[in-house]
Amino acid sequence: MALFLLIVILAIVLGIIGAVIKGLFYLLVIGVIVFLVDLVYLRTRMRSRRRRSLR
Repeated sequence: MALFLLIVILAIVLGIIGAVIKGLFYLLVIGVIVFLVDLVYLRTRMRSRRRRSLR
């Protein structure tokens, strides 16, 4: 869970820097992509935990 929170904070920081500083829009895009990948990671972790608890 700590890894998830760390990556979310990283995505937010990249997004803010990309939105504020002119010419660094690509950082905003990278921040959004990192956030989406992190959500997919969290979803797969939750599914695997549910399967283990059912056994």
